[in-house]
Parts: sequence; structure tokens; C-alpha cells
Amino acid sequence: MSLFWIVFSQLAEIEAMALSKKVITKEEWEKKLNDVKIRKEDMNKLVMNFLVTEGYVDAAEKFRMESGTEPDIDLATITDRMAVKKAVQCGNVEDAIEKVNDLNPEILDTNPQLFFHLQQQRLIELIRNGKVEEALEFAQEELAPRGEENQSFLEELEKTVALLAFEDASSCPVGELLDISQRLKTASEVNAAILMSQSHEKDPKLPSLLKMLIWAQNQLDEKAAYPRINDLSTAKLEDPPV
Repeated sequence: MSLFWIVFSQLAEIEAMALSKKVITKEEWEKKLNDVKIRKEDMNKLVMNFLVTEGYVDAAEKFRMESGTEPDIDLATITDRMAVKKAVQCGNVEDAIEKVNDLNPEILDTNPQLFFHLQQQRLIELIRNGKVEEALEFAQEELAPRGEENQSFLEELEKTVALLAFEDASSCPVGELLDISQRLKTASEVNAAILMSQSHEKDPKLPSLLKMLIWAQNQLDEKAAYPRINDLSTAKLEDPPV
């Protein structure tokens, strides 16, 4: 048999498989969904997990009173954690470090990478504010010794100090370090460390479940035509293609 016919027969087989996809109507799909029983308590815990992890303390307290769902950590600690996060987001890194140490000194003592990133953020803020001499002194005294002990820290320090070589730091190849996104990245790292020190997941469960939904739908797409959720914000079922 020629190569052409082999390829042709394989393509024909693939096409036949595609055409033989199972079609599930919206009515059938909704019936299957309704047959799945999910306890309200589990849904409430999922909501509370999201509110606590993301730091919505007022909403968490209100939800606790309305649903009777107890959070797995003291809600008062959320306020402290959010104060740390806000301090970093506003560029008040020294204040953030002090607040972290007030919460739990072991967080920074046992996480040299986090402490370095906070110190790096302090350096970035000095550069942002045009305090060149102070920035150089801080880099030499506080960050350089850590860079000597860790190659990764040294590379990050060199990138940060490179901002000083440009009159307009924002035009520097590593100018993104001055973006607000860098503050948010550091704040997120601190937030995760505090959560883990409180024996709590660093990420909420809800986004992970949504990612799992997307993955499952992509897998199912290969085998069936079914009512899909294309807009996660509405969770509306779209009629399957025919």
C-alpha cells in the first residue's frame, strides 16, 4: 500500500472519529448537573476560604454571621496581614518589615528569600525617590553581603542597581522594577508567607477549582459536544455546536 493511501486512510479514520463525537443536549447536561449533590456547608467553606485568603475581613465577618460558617483562622489576624500588604503596596517597606516582625519574627528569620525581596523593594523605593547616595549605601551595606552568599540574590541586586545607571530609570532595560506590579508581586509574596505561618493555604481554593473546570472542559471537547461554560463570570451554559 502506498504512503498516500496510508495517510489518506488515517485522515479518514480521524475525520470519522470527529464526526462520531457524542452530542449531549442542554437538557441532558442540566439533568446530569442536578444529579450531583453538593452540600451547602461545603460551598460556604469555599466562600469563606476565599474571603479569608484574599483578606476581605469585613465580608468574612458578615458571612460568618449570616451563614454560621467559622473561619479556620482568627479574623483579627487578617487585619494585621492586610496592613502589611498595604504597606508594601504603598512603598512603605520598612513599616511592612516591622509589622511582619510584630506578627511573627520567625517569618523573616526562616525565609531569607522573602527578606531579600523586601530589602530589594526598599532599594527600589530609594531609587524611585531619587535618593541615589542613600540607595548605593543601602545596597552596599544591606544587600551586597547577601548577594555574596547567594548567586540568585546577586543577579537580582545587579539588575536593581542597574536602575541607577540611567538618568531616566523608567527607560532602563529593567525599568519594570519601578512598575507598581513589582510592589504587588512583593506584597503577594509577603501575604503568602504570613498565611503559611498561620497554617493556612497561601492561595484560595476557588481559582484552582475554576482552572480545573477549564482543564476538564478542554479534555471533554475532544470526546463530545456539550453545553460549555465559556464565560466564568456568569457560568451560563452555551448550547452545544451541531
